[in-house]
Amino acid sequence: METQMTTLSAGILLFLIMDPLGNIPLFLALLKDVPPQRRRKVMIRELLIALAVLVAFLLGGQFILKLLQLRQESVSIGGGIVLFLIGIRMVFPPVEGGVFGKPGEGEPFIVPMAIPGVAGPSAMAALLLLTNSQPGRTAEWGIALFLAWLSTSVILLSSTFLFKWLGESVLTAMERLMGMLLIALSVQMALGGLASYMHIAV
Repeated sequence: METQMTTLSAGILLFLIMDPLGNIPLFLALLKDVPPQRRRKVMIRELLIALAVLVAFLLGGQFILKLLQLRQESVSIGGGIVLFLIGIRMVFPPVEGGVFGKPGEGEPFIVPMAIPGVAGPSAMAALLLLTNSQPGRTAEWGIALFLAWLSTSVILLSSTFLFKWLGESVLTAMERLMGMLLIALSVQMALGGLASYMHIAV
């Protein structure tokens, strides 16, 4: 990860990865059979579960990397590949089922709203990369994570209003724009890992 990564840029990266606009149709589809008075409570519960999982990865990132004996360069290149694939799926979504497959019946619990809807593998990989590249800034990464999660939560809790106001076509266009930005960030992340491994400047 670049040494110039700031709290704001880390928060923007995490926000793009969480993809709240792309998750709006998924959340609405999963909650369509849930009683209206329960929907907001279910969404808040799932968002809090996602936050808890991401915080656990943030605080335990160094331990996980040491346990798996992973180098920073490996995580940077691997994280870039994962983010690139997520960005590609945002720009060119599957025809059927969405990114996380077809929604199930009944009230959703943890999967797929919390994981991988909000706390997906790409967000976990980004947190591992942040904590490994600059471990002394865990508090700043925690602030970035909370701001990204808070922004995501506000958008998802307003999903019904946004879907009616903006329409599916506008949300799709915005998601694809976010996907393109994520692809650019993923390429930069992978290049940074390769440059560090080969000891060259980018």
